[in-house]
Amino acid sequence: MGIGTQIDGFGHLGVDHHYYNGITGKEVATSRVFQPADIPPIVTRGVLIDMTKQFGKPMLELGDTYNRAEIEAAMRAQGVTVGKGDVVLFHTGWMAGKMMSEKDLYRSKEPGIGEDGAIFLADLGVVAIGSDTVALEALPAPPGKNFIVHQTLLAKKGVHVLETIDTNQLAADGVKEFLFVLGIPRMVGTVQMVINPVAIR
Repeated sequence: MGIGTQIDGFGHLGVDHHYYNGITGKEVATSRVFQPADIPPIVTRGVLIDMTKQFGKPMLELGDTYNRAEIEAAMRAQGVTVGKGDVVLFHTGWMAGKMMSEKDLYRSKEPGIGEDGAIFLADLGVVAIGSDTVALEALPAPPGKNFIVHQTLLAKKGVHVLETIDTNQLAADGVKEFLFVLGIPRMVGTVQMVINPVAIR
């Protein structure tokens, strides 16, 4: 079910075969321990942070990673605040620039958030973090830290990951804050889900 715009549930990725709240890989594989409450409907404040403005270019490039320092600088420059219960979306320009013209690159390497940035936002109490890239986090990862952002958010912090979110129109309109609405189909046996989120200004 991980196709296109999607949400990663807590059973999607763990650390050493352990998932959020200490659930084991065996439990994920053989029971409904994460179903269906793992991926709940979400209706909350959404915040868009435009990293193309922060980096001063229309599209972030491979190697562009944003952590706490870059995120806080972007928030200050754009007049954005982030609080408990928010959904944070990042605009990198990657979808518009790479999705159709360089599909193999779009799916395998990308700019994105780093481990420190993920910890910073999770500790603010956000419920989900997403972007207009396939995996949210910068790829390739640092040595020995494959998908460290996924492990940090899903298994350690209990924060959902949103991927391939179309932020183009929000960024073009200069939207910074909106009502984020997401209903989830009740499907059993999947650790991620195709979604159709809506931003209401």
